[in-house]
Amino acid sequence: MTERAPGTRRAVLSEAALAEPAASLSGYTIGVTADRRKDELATLLEARGARVVLAPALRIVPIADDAELRAATRACLDTPPDVVLVNTGIGMRGWMEAADGWGLAEPLRTVLSRAYLVARGPKARAAVRTAGLHDQWSPDGEGFEEVVDHLTARGIAGLTVAMQLHGESQPEYTEALQSAGARVIEVPVYRWAPPTDPAPLHRLVDLIIGKLVDAVTFTSAAAVQAVLRAAGAGTDTLLDALRRDVLAACVGPVTAAPLRRHDVPVAMPGRARLSALVRTIVEELPKRAVTLQVSGHSLVLRGHAAIVDGELRQLAPAPMAVLRALAESPGRVLSRAALLQALPRGADEHAVEMAVARLRAGLAIPGVVQTVVKRGYRISA
Repeated sequence: MTERAPGTRRAVLSEAALAEPAASLSGYTIGVTADRRKDELATLLEARGARVVLAPALRIVPIADDAELRAATRACLDTPPDVVLVNTGIGMRGWMEAADGWGLAEPLRTVLSRAYLVARGPKARAAVRTAGLHDQWSPDGEGFEEVVDHLTARGIAGLTVAMQLHGESQPEYTEALQSAGARVIEVPVYRWAPPTDPAPLHRLVDLIIGKLVDAVTFTSAAAVQAVLRAAGAGTDTLLDALRRDVLAACVGPVTAAPLRRHDVPVAMPGRARLSALVRTIVEELPKRAVTLQVSGHSLVLRGHAAIVDGELRQLAPAPMAVLRALAESPGRVLSRAALLQALPRGADEHAVEMAVARLRAGLAIPGVVQTVVKRGYRISA
């Protein structure tokens, strides 16, 4: 796992600094599962103060020499499609580059120019136009369902539809087009493959299960599936964390679909853009903050930090876990054994005492975390 953090991190941020956009995500830890654009997304998050954990779930593998792609290209030349669905910009560019390598670029461009071209999003549209072609329609929400509804309403019975795949086969959409009477040519331009080093992904899964990240970003449905596979026997626990404690932030409805099938609530921008995804996270995470008034002080729990009377104080995972457990029921006494359950696996009761001591030092407010002799600890109500 690679952890990135803003270069200007400080233990304490003042109230004035917290009011700046550059600190809107200070105190939060966010997992990034993207590969190709991970640095771009990480930079956008870090610019707002977030601590970023990089854990690519997949990598894109071009298949320019793949027999399936060549066969699909030949099928399009032998039976020119009436409709062409371009799902991704990288896929369209890869297809044309592969065709150029085979000496088939011009014949393919001629065939595609005569078809009804559907571009599923602005990147796909840009790639279509870069290839010297013109798209006739794009869905507003960039979703597959919109495309299928549009084409079936337009009428595709007896027509040939070429569908550039989005990294892997989408049988439900292929079947929907076939049920509407179309003959479908699937065009596999690239495939998703496991990351070269799977350790960061497995570490991120552990962080999600342990609720040690505040949000996880997803930019493809395949990445969602990869994270679920990586969880293995812990899939149910991971899903429960995403349902209750860790924000699942998806770039668009296609990406969100696998999570929604598992009843995981998702945060999603109106337009599938990385910048819009980051704005959505900026809007959503603060809504989850816990706010308390204790001993005449304002205390806000934000990710891996606490805002004390307007000043953000970063805390280590163990003190933060104790603080969250105590904050769930202000005034209630929690035993060392109960607090031990909130700490990372392998901790003992001595670790609870150390976490409480570090919490008191980090908050720097006397009397907020009280010791109740022979019973445990509480936050003064």
